[in-house]
Amino acid sequence: MDEPRRVAMISGASRGLGHAIVQDLLARGWCISAGMRNPVVPDHPDCLVCPYDALQPQTGEAWLAATLAHFGRVDGLVLNAGIHSSTPVLEAGMDELDRLLEVNLKAPLRLAQTVWPALAAPPVGRIVVISSLSGKRIKSRASGLYGISKHAVSGLAAALRQEGRDCGLRVTEVCPSFIATDMGLGAAGGRVDSERLTQPEDVARIVGMALELPPSASVSTIPVHYDVEDCF
Repeated sequence: MDEPRRVAMISGASRGLGHAIVQDLLARGWCISAGMRNPVVPDHPDCLVCPYDALQPQTGEAWLAATLAHFGRVDGLVLNAGIHSSTPVLEAGMDELDRLLEVNLKAPLRLAQTVWPALAAPPVGRIVVISSLSGKRIKSRASGLYGISKHAVSGLAAALRQEGRDCGLRVTEVCPSFIATDMGLGAAGGRVDSERLTQPEDVARIVGMALELPPSASVSTIPVHYDVEDCF
């Protein structure tokens, strides 16, 4: 009897890195539940597209329900949705900080809490948290406020790893630098040729690898830079 196909939920899946992760996992034979603010007609029979807005908590519960109704299981969760800021900390307003923390920290925490019971049920799944190298160091003034939110995301990933210790639910944090996406190119501010930057397909392959590792291979953090990073 054939093994059931594995199912992954991916937030922020409409474009950029999220879209690349969807395409990579489909090519690996996964079924995909893609969460996005403005759902589009899926272009693959194994891809379910669902409404998901990081600022609307109830959409996470509805997304999980739709995924289980359609596929009957969840084996992987990729917490990818996020927003960027180039505001230095001394120029930041509290409203901007609140929005960064709401989207980059609180939303993935809520989604992890929502999906956890499905992932922890046998066969136990995995979570990949998309963070940033800005969650490991502050490289410039312009990355200060954003870096605060991503340092918090790194803490979230570490806390989720501890939650999954006993049941075998492994959590891996992937921390890219600039990626050749609209967000990454905007953050780079034209300082680097897009062809030199890490391509979204490169990071997608790393995410796929992390999701497919067995529980006996616990990988905590994967830093990814398009060049030789001073700190790693």
